[in-house]
Amino acid sequence: MEFLTKVSIPAPGFLIEPMEEMLFTGSCFADAIGHRFVEEQFRAVVNPFGVMYNPASILHTVERTDATPRTAVFTLGTNHVYILNETGKIVDNCQKRPQRLFTEKELSIDECFDYLERAFLSLQKRRDDVRLVITVSPIRYAKYGYHGSRLSKAVLLLAADRLVKKFPDVCYYFPAYEIMNDELRDYRFYKPDMLHPSNQAVEYIWQQFHDNLLSDAARQFIAEYQPIKKAFAHRPFNPEAEEYKLFIQKAEEDFKALKEKYAEFLK
Repeated sequence: MEFLTKVSIPAPGFLIEPMEEMLFTGSCFADAIGHRFVEEQFRAVVNPFGVMYNPASILHTVERTDATPRTAVFTLGTNHVYILNETGKIVDNCQKRPQRLFTEKELSIDECFDYLERAFLSLQKRRDDVRLVITVSPIRYAKYGYHGSRLSKAVLLLAADRLVKKFPDVCYYFPAYEIMNDELRDYRFYKPDMLHPSNQAVEYIWQQFHDNLLSDAARQFIAEYQPIKKAFAHRPFNPEAEEYKLFIQKAEEDFKALKEKYAEFLK
């Protein structure tokens, strides 16, 4: 008997290598997955100007950063944007200013696609071998109403699909939204607000990302790094003890040897 709907994850046209240069920008879900890559020693930049919920703000991040990633990950949260009435421009953060200063707008599929394409092409100009993973955040937005939140996600899904179809060899859609809503639909996989994925759910989605988008070398690198990672995380009773200093010295030597072993991926 099957007690869940297993989401099929298509094979990507590219794989992520050990310690790869990466850029994560988008919703707080991008933060959660991006920081997992940072923890595993990938050269990842994660939301350098804060969380960005919509495609226009993702473009703004790409335009402001000088990152040249081999792999970029865009996580789309909503198609709602806020326009500052004084300038007529979309803002990335309202900075808790009065709502009367802004006009809320819903981006169309065409507008979302245009912002995403411009962001990708901007990265491609900096590095012609850049690849893009695009995903839609599973986090629901209660303030739009649950029907409105699903409509917003539908717009993002259609825009993402169009982008992947235009650049099929270098753009890939990862189904985080579908995994959360089909495989992990039980409320035990949500935080107490019943909107955000729990730590367990994020870990499960990370594992699917790990298993499907990382190369054999990248997965092996992570496996070999785990005992070193645990050593660095160890908190001794006496940090000044000679035994602990030798323990950390050994961990640092092991880490240096590991990076030398995978040095070809740092070029």
